[in-house]
Amino acid sequence: MIPNVTAPASARNVRSLVVFGEFFLDLVFYELPSVPKMGEEVKTRSFAEFPGGGVATTALVASRLGTSTAIITRIGRDATSSPAWKTLIQSRILVDACELHSRLPTARSVCAAYDGDRMMITYDAINHNLEMLLMRRAVQRQLQHAKHVHFACALSPPRAWIAALRKLRARGLTLSADIGWNPATIGSPQLPFLLREFDFAFPNEMEARAMTGEKMIEKAAKKLAQWVRVPVIKLGRQGCIAVQHGRIVRVKSFSVSSVDATGAGDAFNGGFLHAYLAGWSLEDCLRAGNVCGALATTRAGGSSAILMRNRLRGLMKSL
Repeated sequence: MIPNVTAPASARNVRSLVVFGEFFLDLVFYELPSVPKMGEEVKTRSFAEFPGGGVATTALVASRLGTSTAIITRIGRDATSSPAWKTLIQSRILVDACELHSRLPTARSVCAAYDGDRMMITYDAINHNLEMLLMRRAVQRQLQHAKHVHFACALSPPRAWIAALRKLRARGLTLSADIGWNPATIGSPQLPFLLREFDFAFPNEMEARAMTGEKMIEKAAKKLAQWVRVPVIKLGRQGCIAVQHGRIVRVKSFSVSSVDATGAGDAFNGGFLHAYLAGWSLEDCLRAGNVCGALATTRAGGSSAILMRNRLRGLMKSL
């Protein structure tokens, strides 16, 4: 069995899932004719602006599937008038515990998508010292009503987060993390101690290899399993792999025609966590993640192609 969820007492603001992390206004350029080199300009007629970052995409996917969801993040005043931020509110995602910064603008990422992959440039001064949010009373109140907390941020430096994570676990919460490609965290000698606080970790293939120093993905998964209870490695077109109680579990990918890979990993996380909180088996959690992650690539932005729960179950049958 995958780790049990301990249900808190009922309350008006109960949210099964709380997603903590970095919010971005994503500017996505896709269907590029080529990848520009330094000094070059490439033009495209395909552009969109979306709510970005793991906190937005994970929450939007889980919420649309039917999981009651809240987010905890820090935004600038400019976000409150942004259609991207309003998308979260219109999706019935609770944002009451988020912090509004009086001086700094909301973080932004420019994403260039080409041939099923993407590159990104990010401004994120507002996300520094994000762990301080955990001390806010509004955040503490929100966490009292959660079953599971997912961290979609760098968790850097690890030492600054470990004590707070242990307090959350002591409350009976289950925890997961997707730290993304953050060399400072991945290369930290504190990484194993950080990961031991989590029930799930969601690295992609490149991140898993960097974390463990292993070239073979099975060896990387087994090494991660020494630190985190259930490591889940996202392999893109090769599906995903997880380890539980020493057993390797593989699930094949869901085949689609990709347009933009931005946010696909976060969409996977949203599908997986929805299934987990619904009490599904590990294999079905992986299938749900694969379907949601794959479909996220069929349109620009990771949150623009989101399933309803009844359709998810049907598509999972092909895996």
